[in-house]
Amino acid sequence: MNLPARKRELWAQALRERSVWWRACKLGLSVGCLQATINQGDVWLRHAADATVVAKTIASPLVGFTLVLFSAAGTWVEK
Repeated sequence: MNLPARKRELWAQALRERSVWWRACKLGLSVGCLQATINQGDVWLRHAADATVVAKTIASPLVGFTLVLFSAAGTWVEK
């Protein structure tokens, strides 16, 4: 098996690992929620949220989750 194919296989295995997803859920979603609270919390407290704020509030945890997911999978691949 050539190197790029082996690398893809390792990434596929990493993304099937429960520990990779668990780390992404624990760290990524919690940090993303904290980030959303810091960035949009004042708007929510003033009850001034609009569609843009709602979208950014949802996107923040998803971005954090995605970053940690690929970071955890990359760490798994490197091992």
